[in-house]
Amino acid sequence: MNCPFCNSTRLKVTNKRTSPEGIRRRRECLDCSKRFTTYEKIAESDIYVVKKDGSREKFDGTKLKRGLDKAFEKRPVSQDKINRVVFEIEEQIRKKGKKEIKSKIIGEMMMKKIKKLDKVAYVRFASVYRDFKDIDDFKEELKEL
Repeated sequence: MNCPFCNSTRLKVTNKRTSPEGIRRRRECLDCSKRFTTYEKIAESDIYVVKKDGSREKFDGTKLKRGLDKAFEKRPVSQDKINRVVFEIEEQIRKKGKKEIKSKIIGEMMMKKIKKLDKVAYVRFASVYRDFKDIDDFKEELKEL
């Protein structure tokens, strides 16, 4: 481990606790005295996502994050809440204990979480995820809200 500020390897842990994201460690560099936080996560087996066209790709939590960031762009929802949603969805997927999951299931999980946090972000996400063709599709979705 290197200090992100001065690249020194002389570090000490000042605080350690468990968090939903894994083990959180607060570290201090013994050379420049700056502090930073690191997280440790247990390495888990690979899960593959089966897409609409039948192709498969390795599950990537950063894709969830990007989708949520787009949906919540310019909305009053903190990054902490967005990160929490990503973590909760990843946890739900892993708890299923399967090696493969359909992208549709992940999309529905995301829709439920987004709907609880922000209705505008929900409509944004739904418009892309459900591939709205015209204004009637939007109206139908808004009626359900």
